Amino acid sequence: MTNGAGVAERAAELRRQIDYHNHRYHVLDEPEISDAEFDILMRDLGALEAEHPELVRPESPTQRVGAAPLDAFDSIQHKVPLLSLGNAFDAVELKAWHTRAARILDESSFAMVCELKIDGLAVAVTYEEGSLKTGATRGDGLKGEDVTQNLRTIKSLPLVVSTDSGLGRFEVRGEVYMPRSGFDRMNLERADQGLPLFANPRNAAAGALRQLDPRVTATRPLDIFIYALGWAEGTTPDSHAEALRVLKEIGFRTNPHNRLCKNIDEVEDYFRSWLESRESLDYGADGVVVKINPFEMHQRLGEVGREPRWAVAYKFPATQVVTRLLDIGINVGRTGSLNPFAILEPVDVGGVRVKMATLHNEDDIRRKDIRVGDWVTVERAGEVIPQVVGPVVSRRTGQEKPFSMPEICPVCGTQVVRPEDEAMHYCVNATCPAQFYELLKHFVGRGMMDIDGMGESLTLALIDAGLVNDVADIYSLTADQLTGLERMGEKSADNIMRGIEASRGRPLDRLVFALGVRHVGFETARLIAQAFPNIDAIRDASAERLTAIPGIGPKIADSIVVYFQEPKNREVIEKLKKAGVDPHHEVQEEVAAGPLTGLSFVLTGGLDTMTREETTARIVALGGSVSSSVSKKTSFVVVGTEPGSKLQKALALGTRQLNEAEMLKLLEEGPPPAPAEPERKGNG
Repeated sequence: MTNGAGVAERAAELRRQIDYHNHRYHVLDEPEISDAEFDILMRDLGALEAEHPELVRPESPTQRVGAAPLDAFDSIQHKVPLLSLGNAFDAVELKAWHTRAARILDESSFAMVCELKIDGLAVAVTYEEGSLKTGATRGDGLKGEDVTQNLRTIKSLPLVVSTDSGLGRFEVRGEVYMPRSGFDRMNLERADQGLPLFANPRNAAAGALRQLDPRVTATRPLDIFIYALGWAEGTTPDSHAEALRVLKEIGFRTNPHNRLCKNIDEVEDYFRSWLESRESLDYGADGVVVKINPFEMHQRLGEVGREPRWAVAYKFPATQVVTRLLDIGINVGRTGSLNPFAILEPVDVGGVRVKMATLHNEDDIRRKDIRVGDWVTVERAGEVIPQVVGPVVSRRTGQEKPFSMPEICPVCGTQVVRPEDEAMHYCVNATCPAQFYELLKHFVGRGMMDIDGMGESLTLALIDAGLVNDVADIYSLTADQLTGLERMGEKSADNIMRGIEASRGRPLDRLVFALGVRHVGFETARLIAQAFPNIDAIRDASAERLTAIPGIGPKIADSIVVYFQEPKNREVIEKLKKAGVDPHHEVQEEVAAGPLTGLSFVLTGGLDTMTREETTARIVALGGSVSSSVSKKTSFVVVGTEPGSKLQKALALGTRQLNEAEMLKLLEEGPPPAPAEPERKGNG
């Protein structure tokens, strides 16, 4: 396509296809193409717009994260106020609301729409000629913060909708929320990075929506349900249910659980059904919003104060209660993290008996000033995980005791460390029983020491039988010991013994990775192994020596030093060496030049055609380097299936991403030539 009109048509067609597939994926949950095919469409459109900047449109899918960070939010006046809802806390109060409305309307019965009351943030979004124009928070109901650019990053909120509805210029109202699954993934990633954890999905969603940099918002797993037509300058539907139908039809995501009820009994049935099954939802819901359906009744009923008479929030039973904090216990996680938890005087929270709750970390306890013996407020975060919200300070007697993290591991007695700039304390003893099972599975797994036949059940059986107390004990096992285990025959035992013998010859990078040092993945282990001739040299290396290795930062270096300073870990290393697990090699000072020389790669997610180890080896053989973390110096991030936080970092930095097919092409053909500088026009 060479002519301007043809290019514009191609760009418009790509935008149409992307919007269509984006809607099917994020709104309907019925994708028609694979993620890889969708990525190709996005890449083609991005390339076309880069070559022809005049074709870029604000509503283009490529512009979801296209604005510079703000110094502060402007405000937007709401054309129609965003009113708050009155509450009904039981069936008596609900019926009282219904009776008042019926009396004013002089109607004995009327239809109502029931919607789940999602625990999120209300927003008002305006569309002009089918394109998203502005978006604002509720604010004080009369005006809110202009969060337009942040709302544009939410993929389930359409940038463009059909204009066939006749609504003209209009506003929709919705609830921005963070799914529980996304919240959990995000907190796991933050924990891995040593960052503070978010307390609950609503706070996390609020913080994400109010970021001054839209690029940060784009990395947060936000979603939205549209729950109302705020106003329209064109033809408007006659009822709330009809408005929701029209909005869904033109491209908005409405809640599939909305229900039109004929009378108050059907409303009660809807409420009871979700009271019992709300735990199945991937988002928090604290009640049911009941709205009288016909819009003309809204006009007749009007408002009282700042609340509409035609709607009410029928709240689920409270999920916050007050009880006594009896003690603070410590759980040691699989990575050695010491996780404090509350031991409570048992109490019912939202219909569930609770006697323990999460406390996150020591900083969170100190920030909230939670003390042993306090009366504390407890809630089921997202109606699932109990957590301590804070103390009831007015009920203190002076007998309460401040909490401090233990200095030694409560399981194995090893000295506890807290790395600089991290919120968690850690037990660094690799033989600590609390974390040993997970470490042993890791050590024998594929890509580490790769001992065939040593799966989860066998590793657990070996620990339970007392045959393996550290990873080095694997190399002291005998065939007779294995056959003495339940459901272990001679042939299986012989195969495992051969696998153990073969693992003695694994290279140094595999051993370093297998040890399970915190922050040391395969790529990091390879970088370390290239710089040192054997495990003794790594053991004795200083943090300064480690950070001199390209791709090794201070956090990784400190973690390695702390690991090898622990006497019990050094004992394990000596046992491994005596067992013949002591790989040596000559350190290569320089990597041969190749087509990828000067290029740095980061791998995230799983690959189908090669293992990460094979991919790394090919990149290095061609002169490139592979790092464990994304930085401004990273040339490419290779994105496989189920990518982790490295992809989010790449998006935030604007680092170029490659899918698996593109990476294979690059390995075969080398990188494309750098694009030429655009020709300057005029006098500039």
